[in-house]
Amino acid sequence: MRGLRGQRIIVTGAASGIGRATAIRLAKEGCQIGIFDLNDAGASETAEAIGENACAYYVDIGNYAAVKDAVARFENDFGPTDGLANIAGWDRAQNFLDSDPGLWERIVRINLFGPLNMHHATVKGMAERGRGRVVNVASDAGRVGSSGEAVYSACKGGIIAFTKTMARELARRNVTLNVICPGPTDTPLFENFAKDMAGGDKLREGLERAIPLRRLGKPEDYPGMIAFLLSDDAAFITGQTISVSGGLTMA
Repeated sequence: MRGLRGQRIIVTGAASGIGRATAIRLAKEGCQIGIFDLNDAGASETAEAIGENACAYYVDIGNYAAVKDAVARFENDFGPTDGLANIAGWDRAQNFLDSDPGLWERIVRINLFGPLNMHHATVKGMAERGRGRVVNVASDAGRVGSSGEAVYSACKGGIIAFTKTMARELARRNVTLNVICPGPTDTPLFENFAKDMAGGDKLREGLERAIPLRRLGKPEDYPGMIAFLLSDDAAFITGQTISVSGGLTMA
């Protein structure tokens, strides 16, 4: 895709799942990749799969100081950040009235404060340089809700609104920000979610029946859209929310 070769892009949550698939795809497009993840072993495996154009950084994105430090190390290793793909996320299935503030805080810290920290540490430099692209991976749970995911849905809905606001604020600085919303996807996060949920053993089967394309998403279904939105082919697209869900949600 146009304009991706040589771009320096940070991908959060790239130790596995959608993040790993995205990091590998962007590397094939010629990008230099910073892999930000708490899963040190998984992040290293992703970096090894890519080769010299990637480096793994152990970082808790919910910790602002740690994010600032990791971004500084990435930019010292590769140069100024050109693009950001916020993919890291975490959830635990539980009805809201059965949950507690400790769980809420963990979900919000990872899924809302994590991306806010990443934006603050990277996008300021993009704005100063007059160019940059951000793709935030939210969820269709943030568009239409999802049983057992009240706080997660709130975070993802917040990321959609935040992205639109930032897109308006930064348009004159030539920084574009967009959101993709995956539907149910066969990842380690989904497996853990199904285990936590009552009747989770039947969840996959029910979702496959509900999705018009008759399957769950796969990590490989998303990197093409993410790469497109980070590329110059999407230079006139900003503030948009795109569902990639096999037709499960249609606006």
